[in-house]
Amino acid sequence: MRSLDLARSVCERFHPGLLKELDQIPYTDRERPGSPVIDLFRIHGGVGLLIPEEYGGHGADTLDAMRVQLALGAVSPSLVAAVSMHHFTTAMLYSLAVKAGRLTDEQTALLRRIVPDQQVIASGWAEGRTAQNILKPAVTARPVRDGFLLTGAKKPCSLSRSMSLLTASVAIHGDDGEPELALALVPADAPGLTVHPYWGNDLLAGAESEEVRLEDVFVPAGMVVRAGTDDPHRLDDLQSAGFVWFELLISAGYAGGALELVKQVLERERGSVAERASLAVDMETAVALLEGVARATGPQPGDEESVARVLVARYAVQKALPDIASRALELLGGLDFIRGSGPAQAAAALRALAFHPPSRAAAAEPLLRWFGGGELVLA
Repeated sequence: MRSLDLARSVCERFHPGLLKELDQIPYTDRERPGSPVIDLFRIHGGVGLLIPEEYGGHGADTLDAMRVQLALGAVSPSLVAAVSMHHFTTAMLYSLAVKAGRLTDEQTALLRRIVPDQQVIASGWAEGRTAQNILKPAVTARPVRDGFLLTGAKKPCSLSRSMSLLTASVAIHGDDGEPELALALVPADAPGLTVHPYWGNDLLAGAESEEVRLEDVFVPAGMVVRAGTDDPHRLDDLQSAGFVWFELLISAGYAGGALELVKQVLERERGSVAERASLAVDMETAVALLEGVARATGPQPGDEESVARVLVARYAVQKALPDIASRALELLGGLDFIRGSGPAQAAAALRALAFHPPSRAAAAEPLLRWFGGGELVLA
């Protein structure tokens, strides 16, 4: 398909040879625990996609980043689910770094090492806790001399076994008892940080989405991003920018999986002309919606309109993909289903978009308020 060909060409421009190597690995091997896909991503310069050029990265714009995700999602749902966490984390951190004074010298020095050292960053921003506030941390930070002791768990946490750095939202409890939201930058080899089995599903098993536990993990004060009186909106801007990036990138990744299925239907000329055309139109509608959001999103998104726009696109795509995948599998036929599990696994994996926060039900009331002219406040 033209849109997938374009996405693959953009991916090749930023990560030469990556797709070729991934294509040579059997689908089931790409998706299993211990899969080599994350290492290949690192080897081919994947960590720097959204990192500004002045920090050694590619500095990809929003549209190119979305297309790279489409291409990766078409070959490995596990990989695209995992690297979405790295990408949105780097996007929000470097959005602060490019503005003088919004990060400490120590934090900026750490960010300058990410690309040269090819470090993968795991995100411990939101936890998979049913009916819980997605922005309320499960990790607490207790002030001690020169820093904080972190205690709690992040689960699931993608990239848990490949990460060099964990970015964890934490609640700092001061003398007044009111928790302060902050972001801690934690080396993966910090004493007290351990990784434990958590993911029990065969789908997306290559994303390394395990449990990361922190037991009195010391983090220097200079490695904790806080709001402060000098920059009271620092954390708000960080959250909003990261939120927009995550929703766009994760939606594009799962859309790539459906796009690959539709491509197979068209290439094999399965079904009638009308059936193939209808399937392709529905798929291209979803892709065009994500492209439109990407084009409308600036390099440092953060306003309510950007958040509302990307949520509308995410839920529309989320609704469309299972139907598209189901029709594609039906047209590919029973023999295709019998001979290999790849297409069926890909179709099942893309349903996981519904499980990423915020759920459609959780966002319903905030979006209705926004549509009616009110503020967009997500809980």
